[in-house]
Amino acid sequence: MIKKDIQKVTIIGAGFVGSTAAYTLMMSGLFSEIVIIDINKTKAIGEAMDINHGMPLAVPVKIYQGDYEDSRDSDVIIISAGANQKEGETRLDLVHKNAEIFKSIVSNVIRYNSPDKSIILVVTNPVDILTYVTAKISDWPKEKVIGSGTVLDTARFRFLLGRHVGLDPRNIHGYIIGEHGDSELAVWSLTTIAGMPMDDYCKFCGQCNEGHNRMEIFESVKNAAYEIIKAKGATYYAVALAIKRIVEAIMRDEHSILTVSSLLQGQYGIEDVAISVPSIVDRNGINRVLEVPLSDEERKQLLHSAEILRSIQQKLHL
Repeated sequence: MIKKDIQKVTIIGAGFVGSTAAYTLMMSGLFSEIVIIDINKTKAIGEAMDINHGMPLAVPVKIYQGDYEDSRDSDVIIISAGANQKEGETRLDLVHKNAEIFKSIVSNVIRYNSPDKSIILVVTNPVDILTYVTAKISDWPKEKVIGSGTVLDTARFRFLLGRHVGLDPRNIHGYIIGEHGDSELAVWSLTTIAGMPMDDYCKFCGQCNEGHNRMEIFESVKNAAYEIIKAKGATYYAVALAIKRIVEAIMRDEHSILTVSSLLQGQYGIEDVAISVPSIVDRNGINRVLEVPLSDEERKQLLHSAEILRSIQQKLHL
């Protein structure tokens, strides 16, 4: 029987994102055991070895390469395996390749884990589609299957707004919702600085030119991954921090509001589509999906984003 004081995370995929997430979670002190699984066992062994050698300088934790059986009784299973997005390729271009890979991964995960204890966190792109795939294959309760969604996009949004107005991005609150991809949208109507609506703050900010800067900021958020991939081949540092933030909310039972992806069942008029909207995240996964008040245009854009994802989902053979 597993000891109550063991807190375990399994990371499936030892590529840039998975290995950086393993390092970030080791530094977080959230877990006493980290299992790294990859089809390339030698790569997983090397990543575990590299992180272990820094243990005397960091937070003690057991990190090792494992097989699916070693994932048994994990608190969180992070899936970051799959084909990587290449330059010029959209996240949705990856869907068929990664959906096939996920059929095998998820089947192995549910063989050794139960929704009574475990939560699955999907990170691989296209994350909304693969969250849907995972939910359907696993048949786990919808609150136990979470996609990293637009948590990173929201962080990028807050960072770029903060840089634009010259403020600490932690003092800026706003959301990017919808698909983690080209049809995502900024919820400008709920964006606040110092508790003030963005429109009110802009009156004495003096930095904007009739909304032109807003569009530039949003386009920078939406296209950030493409720019980073073009410059260095992959994105992984900020992604790993987004993973850590979600996992913190789970393991510390924070009841934090994060724009994670999950299977909606009627919220916002969206049925049976995995998409990112503000949700309360705690030790049980998604405690509740929040239906925040959107402007008419924002609601229209969100429904459009959902229809794009639905059209992709319908082409999958699950």
